[in-house]
Amino acid sequence: MKVAIIGGSGKMGRWFARFLRQEGYEVVITGRSEGKLKEARQQLGVTATTDNLAAVKGARAVLISVPIENFEAVVKQIGPHTEPEQFIIDVTSIKAFPVAKMHQHIKAGVVLGGHPVFGPGAKDVAYRSFILTPTNNEEKALARKVKDYLETRGARATLMSPEEHDELMAVVLGLAHFIAIASADTLLSFDRLNRLGAIGGVTFRLLLTLTESVISEDPEFYASLQMHLPRLAEIERGFQEKVRDWAELVAGGDKEQFARRMRALKERYREVTPDFGSAYEDMYRLIEVLQKPPQGQSR
Repeated sequence: MKVAIIGGSGKMGRWFARFLRQEGYEVVITGRSEGKLKEARQQLGVTATTDNLAAVKGARAVLISVPIENFEAVVKQIGPHTEPEQFIIDVTSIKAFPVAKMHQHIKAGVVLGGHPVFGPGAKDVAYRSFILTPTNNEEKALARKVKDYLETRGARATLMSPEEHDELMAVVLGLAHFIAIASADTLLSFDRLNRLGAIGGVTFRLLLTLTESVISEDPEFYASLQMHLPRLAEIERGFQEKVRDWAELVAGGDKEQFARRMRALKERYREVTPDFGSAYEDMYRLIEVLQKPPQGQSR
């Protein structure tokens, strides 16, 4: 079976190309950079072209893996050339806009919104999370097939509406990235960051790992998420208000109120998070995996 990946020369496009080649599929990828396409041909053993229409022709499945800013232009281009037996899946991190644009411009074939909730550093799909966002019965039937395919390979797949996806991702991705970026900016204001990392305990090492993992990624992609996820600015304003509240307790030396509020938070988390009590142990297990000896020292 032939699979076309539009935008396949990008990081996630290459990830899917590698995965699908390992699964035995014929893969053709597209991109704008001849240099990246040549590299992909050599490294992945795929067909590579700058011609989206040539890639789509004869493909059973089409994956769209392009920046959200370019998405509508790509769908407008390939829309008149898709065929009834094809299925077209987008793998962007935002869903309502891409799904609406696929419905608007693609008249033949079945479309489906998809979101791999992991980055190109993943080795395979095992234990990885996918979200699928069907909007009608035909799409739901395709989503169930994709879900079964992924879950037989050890992945987790969840079905929801495009709108619910974007609301949840505003917190899962948007707020989490925002906290990591602001934390990185704060940490860099201190001298001797390397020294802090060398002496830091488990909590600090996890914070440092989070911040470094986020800011090492593509700034354009992260900026795009921040600008396009719904209600994210409102959520981040709420976060800033909470930070201000807690900082005022510290500035005012109000130890009793700080402890009282923290106890209340603990109780609320116990109510809504069944495995809350295991978080402390989980943190230590995670740091054992992440732990690296400081540069120049052995473990």
